[in-house]
Amino acid sequence: MYCAVVSAILGQALILGSDRLLGYAGIVWLAFHLFVLLYEEPTLRSTHAGQYDRYCANVPRWIPRLRPGWG
Repeated sequence: MYCAVVSAILGQALILGSDRLLGYAGIVWLAFHLFVLLYEEPTLRSTHAGQYDRYCANVPRWIPRLRPGWG
């Protein structure tokens, strides 16, 4: 969801040719990134321990994989 929101803002910035929207996309991405690092990941790690560590080892944080499966 975070990638989709930032992508939508970037798309609007490109279509409208707006530097302000590009800056806004950067701020939104930074806010999402900090939220994930400081709250979401520690919460999931403490809740799901080993399972979440295995998930993190196989799934990139922001850039989706092009090949399916758990590698």
